[in-house]
Amino acid sequence: MSIEVELSTLADTVARYRFAYLLTVGAAGPPHAVALMPRIDGGVLTVEGLGRRTRDNLRAHPTISLVWPPASLDEYSLIVDGEATASGESARITPTRAVLHRPAPRPEPVTEGACGSDCIELPLPVEPSSD
Repeated sequence: MSIEVELSTLADTVARYRFAYLLTVGAAGPPHAVALMPRIDGGVLTVEGLGRRTRDNLRAHPTISLVWPPASLDEYSLIVDGEATASGESARITPTRAVLHRPAPRPEPVTEGACGSDCIELPLPVEPSSD
């Protein structure tokens, strides 16, 4: 379940969260996540204290996501997509999209195998028999 966040109200929304995860990707590796505390000023997010791997990922692939986790299971995560520019140990991120997101309420009663979100469970592949 997602709620679109107007970018003009992003600063007020960010102020409700403690920290975020910055998600970047490299040329041939899995996503890389680091916890940090973005600041927002004039609609642009700034992050400090970036390590070598994060900086290298940002330079190669500047499209990023930031995820602010909820304080409790009843609250929403804030997810912001954007374009980043790295400079030294910091980066400036121009947001392109923001949503508040959480799993949909679990069906009552919860049935065995229910995933408890807006999801569709996929069957596991059948292993070929060794006959």
